[in-house]
Amino acid sequence: MLEVTLVPVLNDNYAYILQSGSAVAVLDPGEADPVIHKLEELGLTPSIIFNTHHHYDHIDGNKKIREKYNAEIIAPKKEQSRIENISRGVEEGDTINFGDEAITVLETPGHTSGHVCFWFKGNKVLFSGDTLFAMGCGRLFEGTAEQMFQNFKRFNDMPDETAIYCGHEYTQDNGRFCLSVDPDNPALIKRMKEVETIRNNKKPTIPSLMGEEKKTNIFMKAQSAQEFAKFRQLKDKF
Repeated sequence: MLEVTLVPVLNDNYAYILQSGSAVAVLDPGEADPVIHKLEELGLTPSIIFNTHHHYDHIDGNKKIREKYNAEIIAPKKEQSRIENISRGVEEGDTINFGDEAITVLETPGHTSGHVCFWFKGNKVLFSGDTLFAMGCGRLFEGTAEQMFQNFKRFNDMPDETAIYCGHEYTQDNGRFCLSVDPDNPALIKRMKEVETIRNNKKPTIPSLMGEEKKTNIFMKAQSAQEFAKFRQLKDKF
């Protein structure tokens, strides 16, 4: 059984500690010290660091954690020149054995050119980095709306009970944007009330569920790359 521990880092990032049997990994450590503190609190030693993409707020903790625990770094093959000390570069369709789990690598370009997501199909858990957010999507820094639209079509095909662990606590702002575009959506109105309560209590809104995203995330509802691009342009100015 996969166990996931959420670790807040930097301003609004989330890093994750993963456990499956005796296997332990860290995912997207944008900062080392909070992750190391949590590992020590839990009495865990990671053997792997997973990175979804090369941005500093997802990899800056790599060096310290790698050196402290002698952990290997598994990261996008297409971003090997931008992430130091990668032990294994992965690409679309690769399978990673992690404890009792088989992880499928999904290439999801758009936010960065080589961005990947890690899909624990057996557990219905997706680590989506900065591609899919709760009620949002990542900015198109290095890719196109067409690429991101195709990514979201894949997400739409995933089971509703899929738990989504994304890279940032952006849910409240994303939801407000979705309401500006889709103001009469009862599922969205209900979800935003729940999100407001959670954030007022200073709790994380992550993970979200794919079924919720299908009902409330305006980007999941886009019917074409052109419509997706329109929504993303509106969000960029929101």
